[in-house]
Amino acid sequence: MVHDAGAVGGPGGPGGPGMGNRSGFRVGFGSWGRSRSRGRGWGRGRGARGGKAKDNEWMPVTKLGRLVKDMKIKSLEEIYLFSLPIKESEIIDFFLGASLEDEVLKIMPVQKQTRASQRTRFKAFVAIGDYNGHVGLGVKCSKEVATAIRGVIILAKLSIVPVRRGYGGNKMGKPHTVPCKVAGHCGSVKYWGNVPRH
Repeated sequence: MVHDAGAVGGPGGPGGPGMGNRSGFRVGFGSWGRSRSRGRGWGRGRGARGGKAKDNEWMPVTKLGRLVKDMKIKSLEEIYLFSLPIKESEIIDFFLGASLEDEVLKIMPVQKQTRASQRTRFKAFVAIGDYNGHVGLGVKCSKEVATAIRGVIILAKLSIVPVRRGYGGNKMGKPHTVPCKVAGHCGSVKYWGNVPRH
C-alpha cells in the first residue's frame, strides 16, 4: 500500500512528523491562545473586580489634620485663634460631628446658554451649625440635586466660623445671643433689638 504524501497521517500530511502530530488545522491563525479553557481574561478572576473594601478611618492629608488627629489641637477655638485655614471637612466632624445639624435653605435651577442649547444645573444653599456658637453657609452648583447637596454640605463645613455672642438684656449667666442690636422684617412686621433668652 502506497502512502500518500498529502494524506492525513502521512509523512508530509497535516498529521505527519513534520507537523508535530497535529490532526488538522482546527485552530485558526492568531487564535491559538484563545482556544485554551481560560478564556479572554487570563489571571483575572471575577472576585478580584471589586478590590478591597474602603476603610472608613480618616486619613488626614494636611498638617492641620494630622495635628488634630494626634490630639495636639484640642478644640476649634485654637484653630480660629491662629486663623489657620481648614481644608478638610473631617476636622469639623472630629470636633462637632455629633452636634452638627444642616438645613437645605433653597434649591434653584440655573441655566447657561451654549451653542447647542441651554444647560440646566441646580444650585443648592445649605446652612450648618451646632446651636452653640458655630455656623456655616455653603453654595454649590451641580447637574444633579443630590450631588449638589452632598457637595454643598462639605463646603458649609469648611466655612464654619465662630459666632461672637452677647446678652439680650441683663448680663446674667452665659452669653446667649448676638452682641449688638439687629433689625429685620418679615412682610409688614419689623423687628429691632436683641433676641432674648427663653
